[in-house]
Amino acid sequence: MTQGNVVLDIEGLSKHFGGVQAVLDLSFQVREGEILGVIGPNGSGKTTTFHLITGFHRPDRGHVRFFDRDITGLAPHDVCTLGLCRTFQVAKPFPEISVHRNVLMGALLRHADPSEAAIRADEVLARVGLEGRAQMVAGSLTTIDQRRLEVARALATEPKLLLLDETMAGLNPTEIGEAMRLIADLRQQGLTVVVVEHVMRAVMSLSDRIVVLDQGSKIAEGNPQEIAANPRVIQAYLGKEYQRA
Repeated sequence: MTQGNVVLDIEGLSKHFGGVQAVLDLSFQVREGEILGVIGPNGSGKTTTFHLITGFHRPDRGHVRFFDRDITGLAPHDVCTLGLCRTFQVAKPFPEISVHRNVLMGALLRHADPSEAAIRADEVLARVGLEGRAQMVAGSLTTIDQRRLEVARALATEPKLLLLDETMAGLNPTEIGEAMRLIADLRQQGLTVVVVEHVMRAVMSLSDRIVVLDQGSKIAEGNPQEIAANPRVIQAYLGKEYQRA
């Protein structure tokens, strides 16, 4: 897919917690219509970066611009209202209510009329393959269906940019394939996506570009082939099995 203008511009982002430097002078851009992968070892700053982008943490330094608007430090609900939404590493549905009502809550952000929001929720559930489970209690879903529900709740807010935080964690190979198809379909439907993921076959297959973090800093950026061949990335994260002959 042809990529367009810059949707998200991260410039000089830094955050520390006590004596720990979680993110240091991080800069990268996301272009409209692309899938950007973000990878790195545990503790490299990936999820903290998502928190900084979406307002869950305020950066010590740096700026976050979304469609040329400075959103640095805005509250998460304000960021979501602008069209930037994220999922979480651990799916956290409201477990005692139905799948449909979980998604309905997201749809109400854009549709004040409950009947219109309900129609939107139905559409989103069909989009992620959960239409047959709409009336199930959310807490009874399998792991992959809870991941789908997490994505559905985000999609119901009608984002322009979706940040996915390890949506494939804990899935088996068949489920990973299903998740990959879902993400590819979302991009084909016009959504821009940033994916934090440890499943390398998924990241390498889906991503147009990849940003690699280590100890809070960006150590590489490029297409999947460039990243797989980068000696610094191999040493810091991928391991020798990714080294090309």
